[in-house]
Amino acid sequence: MGVRMTVVADERCDVLCLDLPRAEELRRRRLAAGVADRAAACARAFADPTRLSLAGSLRDGGELCVCDLAWISGRPLNLVSHHLRALRHEGLAESRREGKIVFYSLTERGAALFDRVVESVGGLDILRMAR
Repeated sequence: MGVRMTVVADERCDVLCLDLPRAEELRRRRLAAGVADRAAACARAFADPTRLSLAGSLRDGGELCVCDLAWISGRPLNLVSHHLRALRHEGLAESRREGKIVFYSLTERGAALFDRVVESVGGLDILRMAR
């Protein structure tokens, strides 16, 4: 008879230790799937360093055209447009056309989320010192 050994990952309990009353209460209060999906989509929109940087420029500069944002970020115009479209799609930025120029700005929700994300890593203090 052979002995079989299994390695249990450090991320799992070695035994089932369910605290059923607490787990049931938390299960009833968990995020609705739709809310979790929308929040994850917004988080993904800021998960790219270029998009986060563009949002920072919009936060500081208010309304800026795509050309200005490309110059500020040092990124190609088509890449900047792509990233701005992603922010707009998630409702974090808005755009308006004035003739042949397209201006972008952060929505209130986009600005609030940007502040929270940057603040979570201590970045707002650095931004304030730079101003």
